[in-house]
Amino acid sequence: MRIGELSARTGASARSIRYYEQQGLLTAVRTSSGQRVFPEAAVERIRLIQRLFDAGLNSKRMYELLPCMTNPDIRTAWLTDRLRDERERMVVQLAQLAHAVSALDQIIEDMTLGDKAQPSAA
Repeated sequence: MRIGELSARTGASARSIRYYEQQGLLTAVRTSSGQRVFPEAAVERIRLIQRLFDAGLNSKRMYELLPCMTNPDIRTAWLTDRLRDERERMVVQLAQLAHAVSALDQIIEDMTLGDKAQPSAA
């Protein structure tokens, strides 16, 4: 199928599909006129790629993981460990963001109290 049909079937923009191909996440055959033609399996592949992006994985990590995810014969504990590593990385980032939000809240509170303590210049 051509890129327009693949886009319509998956909801992924043609630009995203070209990006997936550029990153090695998706493959297409080129016609003699240079148009991309994708196999039927590309529909499910794009859905998986979209799920992985939704889960916070970047294209580099996907490139490493997709072969194991799409071939049941080579799914291994390595794959599960990598997915758990990604999850732990996100948990650490969440804690760092929570700390930053708390620090910013304190700065806002301090500034608000400071504004109330100063007499108005009326």
